[in-house]
Amino acid sequence: MKLATKVLKPTGKDHTATVIFFHGSGDTGPNCNEWVRFLLGNDMTFPHIKVVYPTAPLQPYTPMDGQLSNVWFDRKAISIEAKDKRKSLAEIYESVHELLNEEIQSGIPPERIIVGGFSMGGALALHAAYHLNTDLGGVFACSAFLNRDSIVYESLRNRTKPGTPLPELIMWHGGRDTLVPIEWGQETLEELRKLGITGELFPLKGTLHELKKRELLDLQEWILKKLPPTGTPSPKL
Repeated sequence: MKLATKVLKPTGKDHTATVIFFHGSGDTGPNCNEWVRFLLGNDMTFPHIKVVYPTAPLQPYTPMDGQLSNVWFDRKAISIEAKDKRKSLAEIYESVHELLNEEIQSGIPPERIIVGGFSMGGALALHAAYHLNTDLGGVFACSAFLNRDSIVYESLRNRTKPGTPLPELIMWHGGRDTLVPIEWGQETLEELRKLGITGELFPLKGTLHELKKRELLDLQEWILKKLPPTGTPSPKL
């Protein structure tokens, strides 16, 4: 299924990198873009980087008693202990593959693509970078987690090229988040680190299940370090 997208083109002449930002459950790409713009006071744009905000398909969502919602995949419950619904995940994988391949076929190397997102979108980004395509340039996850039986862990344990580097991870999480407790994010990072991921989680003091301006400013800085203009060496972080 081809996803609808909100695209922010590079503000300069050259497009040499891409960021894909997956929204949280019940949201849309345009709304996520508006939220980011509201917090920053302007769009999150870059001279050489295209920013893509896809919209999740409308489908029944079990935590909402089967009501239709724009969600990336269905889940049995919003709990780190819940089992992955792998059939539902497999369906969105096809769409994510299509998004990534569209960028790669346009001339953007995988290592010049960063994926990330908020909440469920952050979880999908972790699947994209550590299960679907480990050649990507990086991944960010805001207020997100992986289920304990996640196929992502399984995939990392069974890597065919265990010596090759994996995308770097950066996470933020609200210290007062009651929907997705920060402990779930911390456990996710700890498990990923055991499997070879380099990453860090930044707690957001006094923050609920939400994005914050400081977080987005730091994200912009991190993106520019990971995806500098072509010809500029990427610093080792």
